[in-house]
Amino acid sequence: MDPMKAQQLAAELEVEMMADMYNRMTNACHRKCVPPHYKEAELSKGEAVCLDRCVAKYLDLHERLGRKLTELSVQDEEMMRRAAAGSG
Repeated sequence: MDPMKAQQLAAELEVEMMADMYNRMTNACHRKCVPPHYKEAELSKGEAVCLDRCVAKYLDLHERLGRKLTELSVQDEEMMRRAAAGSG
């Protein structure tokens, strides 16, 4: 595959994954913090604080998972290189 095409495909996939994460975060935090029957057009202070904390936790967890998956991926690549070097 052409390197430029692969890079474009990776960028499109990343945008798609970020949009999915945003949608999941929005749905999860809305379910958790905003009651199903609205009383007012504006968020209450409690709802706003809950949403702020929910988003912060969601993003923190997403960042931690990303770091851990990257770490595991690097370890897998190292093991594959070692196995290839040992058998070659």
